[in-house]
Amino acid sequence: MDRARRRRPRVTEDRITLAHGAGGKATQTLVEAVFLAQFDNPALAELADAASLSVDGAKLAFTTDSYVVSPLFFPGGDIGELAVNGTVNDLAVCGAQPLYLSAGFVLEEGFPLADLRRIVASMSSAAAAAGVQLVTGDTKVVQRGKADGCYITTSGLGRCPAGRRLGVGELRAGDAVLVSGPIGEHGVTVLLARGELEIDAELRSDTTALNQLTEGLLNSGATVRVMRDATRGGVATVLNELAAAAGLAVVLDEPAIPVHPAVRGAGELLGIDPLYLACEGRLVAVVDRAGVDSALAAMRARPEGEQAAVIGQVAADPPGLVLLKTEFGGTRIVDVLVGDPLPRIC
Repeated sequence: MDRARRRRPRVTEDRITLAHGAGGKATQTLVEAVFLAQFDNPALAELADAASLSVDGAKLAFTTDSYVVSPLFFPGGDIGELAVNGTVNDLAVCGAQPLYLSAGFVLEEGFPLADLRRIVASMSSAAAAAGVQLVTGDTKVVQRGKADGCYITTSGLGRCPAGRRLGVGELRAGDAVLVSGPIGEHGVTVLLARGELEIDAELRSDTTALNQLTEGLLNSGATVRVMRDATRGGVATVLNELAAAAGLAVVLDEPAIPVHPAVRGAGELLGIDPLYLACEGRLVAVVDRAGVDSALAAMRARPEGEQAAVIGQVAADPPGLVLLKTEFGGTRIVDVLVGDPLPRIC
């Protein structure tokens, strides 16, 4: 249904809760009821990973994001690398070529300078690897106890080559749903890094820049309908957003979904489906069925996509729903969670 004809959600709570920042139903309600209600315009109304803009005939993509991960350092990455890669990926999945970043730092009084140097060096390395430049920024310091060490907000600007058409309006029944690699590794890695669970696992965050993978995919010859990076809320939330916006269904094949054994084990222990766990270096792509082999070959040609897999397909019915065909032969609905079972993961 057209967004303008839908009844706008209403926030029923009097105060902000952690669920409002988790990427699930509570976040969606907050964004549409508070922010979209005041700032509504065609670019924002798309609610995409990046806004598509036109300036003097040039097509640009613009995005911004804030990072509040705890702990700041974890196996496979840190908040600085996460901030660069996350912003690059928001541009890349919109079909843009990332060019420039800005960074705003909120630092807590007493934060170790050695840690700040480590974070900034990590950001520099990640930016160089992604081929982008950090060209402007800001720094604020708050009183001790008023933050959690370091928060980072990054914005990114990218160029959209002519002729690229990506979006939920391009989806067709019969299209294939692909994921670029095993899901949920970032979420579980951060959880284990907190030391709250006595689980010994050789697991690292999947954080990485995806712009070289997306360029390869877009030049593979396959018709790419849409791409999304599965961060807060995981693959399940991304696919629900696509299904609802397109008025189509997504049917997943559970045995085909790549999941690291340690992620699956932690999920079973905590009662969390890996489909809802955050990734920071995985994308979901929907491509035409005829182009599946070309798309997979392009993704698997990159280290960050070597375990890419087809995990399902788009269907006409039931519209707006995501279904999972389980390994036991049943079918269940994969809904959007209200909040996130693992706070502070990105």
